[in-house]
Amino acid sequence: MLNLFTGAGVGSTILYLSLSIFLGLLLGKIKIAKISLGITWVLFVGIAISACGISLNPDMLHIIKEFGLILFVVAVGLQVGPGFFRSFKKGGLAMNLMALVNVALGVLITYIIAKVAHQDLADMAGVYTGAITNTPGLSAAQQAVNDMGIEGGADRLAAGYAVAYPLAVVGMILTCIVLRPLCRIDLKKEPFTEDSIEPKAEKQATPTSQRHKVNLIPIFVIIALGIIIGSIPIPVGMKAPIKLGLAGGPLVIAIVGGWLGVRKGWFTTEFTDSHGVWMLREVGIALFLACVGLEAGGKFVETVQVHYMWVVYGVIITIVPPILVGLFGRLVLKMNYYTLMGFIGGSHTDPPTLAFANTVAPEGCKLPNMGYATVYPLTMFLRIFTAQLLVLLAV
Repeated sequence: MLNLFTGAGVGSTILYLSLSIFLGLLLGKIKIAKISLGITWVLFVGIAISACGISLNPDMLHIIKEFGLILFVVAVGLQVGPGFFRSFKKGGLAMNLMALVNVALGVLITYIIAKVAHQDLADMAGVYTGAITNTPGLSAAQQAVNDMGIEGGADRLAAGYAVAYPLAVVGMILTCIVLRPLCRIDLKKEPFTEDSIEPKAEKQATPTSQRHKVNLIPIFVIIALGIIIGSIPIPVGMKAPIKLGLAGGPLVIAIVGGWLGVRKGWFTTEFTDSHGVWMLREVGIALFLACVGLEAGGKFVETVQVHYMWVVYGVIITIVPPILVGLFGRLVLKMNYYTLMGFIGGSHTDPPTLAFANTVAPEGCKLPNMGYATVYPLTMFLRIFTAQLLVLLAV
């Protein structure tokens, strides 16, 4: 029985995973000054549990984390798919240009910090990937340092990623919160329908049969096709090709599938809006956050003690670009606040920010998901490319 709490088996891993989600969801109900971090608490509970010195099965955690993220992005893609291309015509080009500027600012700030603080740019590439919460970017950067024969480079990249990631999650959520007073946003007056006309929208009636079940066939077809698409290498003239990855591929296919499926009559909007798809989204992000926390907590304190300045650099890289771009989007382009929160999450490929945005937005509001999905594919490509670029500039 004691082995269940101290071992590294399947039972122990599932036990601590469940505890992280359970306690995190409970803490997510607490509000301070009418603000709650919501489901993001699952991440911090996971870090706290793993920091206590428990040993869990790393392979199992990795598989659950990736599968949870896939479920999350597929659900998001299905929910926004039917109206995605209509929404893209309205403001998608502007949002993607903002995302491009956001990425460029992050790279520029990383380069400036490396030069001013006399940091190795290859090490700062790891901090950069953690500060933008982009695991595929970390993998691409590690592949680049391995190809160039930089001894110990992959481990230092992982260390930089680990110390920057947790506070990056908090930093982007705080960015969303800080933008409210800076832009004088009143949530009670903020429109949350796609056409931004009605202040309140009646919830679309969902057939009883759809409330209690979800057709799993298209979901797993989307996952399979998405993984195939995400694994296709895209040559860009660098040491390693770029891929959309396990998250980017399924998201793109889910968006197209949601749009084409409704258009062709393969399924209805009642399916894409169903409680089943919503449940997949919530379960997926909970599993992802719990696994990230349980993976990171073991060496988090030790790494921070050695590289404490990396934490500071990571916070700067995380917060400054979205604050500047967010102010421009709201004050100049008059972007809807709920869309803007989704944009901030998508431009950093950060699911926890989208999860937070969905807790702030009224029930039935799709604008955060729309903002997230609109910029996610391009951002994923750019983040992977720039992570490798920083390593190449270090040589």
